[in-house]
Amino acid sequence: MCGIFGYWDRAREPLADAALGVMAQKLLHRGPDDEGIWHQPQRGVAIGNRRLSIIDIGGGHQPFVSDDGRVAVVQNGEIFNYIELADELRRQGVRLKTASDTEVILRLYEREGIGFVSKLNGMFAIAIDDAREDAMYLIRDRIGVKPLYVADDGRRAVFASEIKAILPIVQAQRSQSAIDLVAIHHYLTFNYIPAPWTIHQGIRHVMPGTWMKFTRSGVQTQRWWSLADQHERDHGFGEWAEEFMAILDDATRIRLRADVPWGAFLSGGVDSSTIVGLMARHVKEPVKTFCIGFEDPRYDESAFAAEAARRFGCDHTMEVAELNMLARWPQVLYHLDQPHGDASFMPTLRVSELAAKHVKVVLTGDGGDELFAGYDKYAAWFARPGAGVLDAAAFQRGYFDSISLFSPQAKLALYRPELAAQLRDIDSFEMAARPWFDEAGHFDRINQALYLDMQLLLSGNNLVKPDRMGMAVSIEARTPFLDWRMMEFAFRSRGATKLDMASGDKKHWYKKAAVPLIGEDLAYRRKQMFTVPVGEWFRDASYLWLRETLQGSELLGRVFDGARITALLEAHRQGTANHTRELRAIAALALWEHAA
Repeated sequence: MCGIFGYWDRAREPLADAALGVMAQKLLHRGPDDEGIWHQPQRGVAIGNRRLSIIDIGGGHQPFVSDDGRVAVVQNGEIFNYIELADELRRQGVRLKTASDTEVILRLYEREGIGFVSKLNGMFAIAIDDAREDAMYLIRDRIGVKPLYVADDGRRAVFASEIKAILPIVQAQRSQSAIDLVAIHHYLTFNYIPAPWTIHQGIRHVMPGTWMKFTRSGVQTQRWWSLADQHERDHGFGEWAEEFMAILDDATRIRLRADVPWGAFLSGGVDSSTIVGLMARHVKEPVKTFCIGFEDPRYDESAFAAEAARRFGCDHTMEVAELNMLARWPQVLYHLDQPHGDASFMPTLRVSELAAKHVKVVLTGDGGDELFAGYDKYAAWFARPGAGVLDAAAFQRGYFDSISLFSPQAKLALYRPELAAQLRDIDSFEMAARPWFDEAGHFDRINQALYLDMQLLLSGNNLVKPDRMGMAVSIEARTPFLDWRMMEFAFRSRGATKLDMASGDKKHWYKKAAVPLIGEDLAYRRKQMFTVPVGEWFRDASYLWLRETLQGSELLGRVFDGARITALLEAHRQGTANHTRELRAIAALALWEHAA
């Protein structure tokens, strides 16, 4: 786990070493153990790395450079099948000098070119400088577990694992970084900014499952993996359960490869309990598990986590945390680089801080809900009268509307008149959702909804959470559910295996398959969201704080009609409406302005 950064200048104009040093410093929290920069000023290219040492502590210094000095590689992340790939290389006569997964990347690329990436099972963002081709590649993992951003003005491309490392270069070139109002428009729909947009004009995500090749004449982008390539087939439960557990077990096993202490986040929910149960199969020592509890029983899952820890003989650490975490919000937004309206980032930072006292790697259950229909919203949507007889267009728009924070009309009503006129024809559905629905048209309706959330919610918000909050305290989060084999298996499985329409049972076959491992009580406990009661605080203890935050924001004043924002706040305070999610999103935008 690391942070990577660098640049590619088509005119071969070098970036100053001091500027590269600033980029590295901005990523210090992602990699406090080591720093390496490969700078070729005569070619106008550099790739750099801030390293969190996890595998081959002594030998894994990056960049890795080919024997002839013409290819250099850095990566952020881990290649979990690097041992098998290294063995394959040795059988082909390749001599490996280290036990590092990054050297495996270099040697595979030398032998096979960019097509090597399909062999990788991991979470990664990779940069390769190839002087033989006079080109630079940026590669992102299949579903976007690891972040990667790029700003390309046509002359110079600058990239980094976090936006904050790009901004100083962009601001030096442009004098300032302009806010992307279209991105804000999408943010008000999704509660996060969907890729490829970011809050800054000209800074974009490298999309998941995609590589970009930068040359003197331009840039080529190619998608190297797509979940939509899968096709559903019929399974019997026995066959399905056997394959499901076998894939998840092996995905967990290879994610235990580390030369540093590791553990797991454990909430006692079905996802984290299943992962911890599988971890316990593969180790002799008790699994170290971490949980935070709250005094308010509505938000406290610690009893379920303790039950799971006892079942698997874990070395369990739990701390009761302060419930009101609003004071941590600016810190969270600094590490996010963008506004996010999701309050669960705050407790995720808190449990990451707890784990970081003991371990350097944690396994998590992220991805299980999106793959196997774990959220209540799926059961609620498909239980709607007439939902099953909608045509394709009505289904897509209806599901999209059900997950939208503000409707198109509500967004326009919030804006200042001149901005409303500017954004009136910008349709978040058409721009950010329809392309994914179009890819997923061969799936059944349940899987179409899940596919949309895999591409938008998961990569845009739910994977940002463990990456940024873990990296804020320099720990690595690994996600066995997002092993490529599990993702492809999930989308070969019909929606009925995930959501039972008759009963509304979510993760239907998954929970049945997990019962022998985790027991019925944990498998069928009521799902509890990992969050805090921000809406209650907005009505009472934090009302004045919220009002001052909203009224004191220059950015909100530029974008919104102040009277409309005040009306939302007062209706919420008086209890005539519940605007928790809307106010959270707007407050995050205001707080981000000062945290950035």
